[in-house]
Amino acid sequence: MRIENEVKLGFKDVMFRPKRSTLKSRSQVELERTFKFMHTGFEWTGIPVMAANMDTVGTFEMALKLAERKCFTAMHKHYTPEEWTAFLAAAPKGIENHIAVSTGTGEADFKKLITIKDEHPELKFICIDVANGYSEHFVSFLKKTREQFPDKVILAGNVVTGEMVEELLLAGADIVKVGIGPGSVCTTRVKTGVGYPQLSAIIECADAAHGLGGQIISDGGCAIPGDVSKAFGAGADFVMLGGMLAGHDESGGETVEVDGRKFRQFYGMSSSTAMEKHAGGVANYRASEGKTVEVPYRGAVENTLNDILGGVRSTCTYVGAGTLKELTKRTTFIRVAEQENRVYTK
Repeated sequence: MRIENEVKLGFKDVMFRPKRSTLKSRSQVELERTFKFMHTGFEWTGIPVMAANMDTVGTFEMALKLAERKCFTAMHKHYTPEEWTAFLAAAPKGIENHIAVSTGTGEADFKKLITIKDEHPELKFICIDVANGYSEHFVSFLKKTREQFPDKVILAGNVVTGEMVEELLLAGADIVKVGIGPGSVCTTRVKTGVGYPQLSAIIECADAAHGLGGQIISDGGCAIPGDVSKAFGAGADFVMLGGMLAGHDESGGETVEVDGRKFRQFYGMSSSTAMEKHAGGVANYRASEGKTVEVPYRGAVENTLNDILGGVRSTCTYVGAGTLKELTKRTTFIRVAEQENRVYTK
């Protein structure tokens, strides 16, 4: 047993230190980025904000809206090949540049992935998603997927340490998903005691990935637009959102009405709700590691997306970054004990 004494930080532990800026308006900030992926050489240009591959967020409807803004959606992995075909027959041209097919690591998952890719070779992105990216089985599945699809961009995770980011990149991933336990409906840290504060995880993992020419996704922990900015400032190439995009028309999930107010169901993909829906229940050898909550209905996602992207643009103006790419170079974080005056917060 050993203890690491260095303090690890989450989004609530820091704020940006403002810096002199030559920008006259938020409208001058360019949020689009271009990435060249290490295993394929494929270049992607867009705004690197992602919808999480949860079935109450990563839906076809969400993908259509986010693609309009050049953002990205990792689809949830429970869509059938037939549903994929129906979606792509009606989707606008270029949608394949803004969506990923998600998969688990079982044999049935691999067969379904092959079926979808064979029927729709234009799809460029694959997201291999497990809660614990440290298993040898996961690494083996990643290698097998890279061998099967040498020309596809592979997102893989989740991990939170630099050495594992390096292993996944060398095993075939182009982009590594970073985050264990920070999500709003994740209870992994409570059930297992395992986790890593998200800001420190991003800093460590971004350093490891960029040294090899790979990228990372900050997955989880963002509750407000400022957190999205902090993730980018810490070195994340992409920021994946779940709870911030839940509760909308495009989000999926059941709608319920309580005392005249509308709510939409939102749950973690390791929750009992998700496992009962997709796996017939929680197996007796494991525990549920997710919550099920009712999110106030928030209407169209467009307004929320404007709020998020507007917040990131404002961050850039405060630190003098004319482009999103510059933000991490212009970032100095200061340690804080408080974030806001909450006198009038309900």
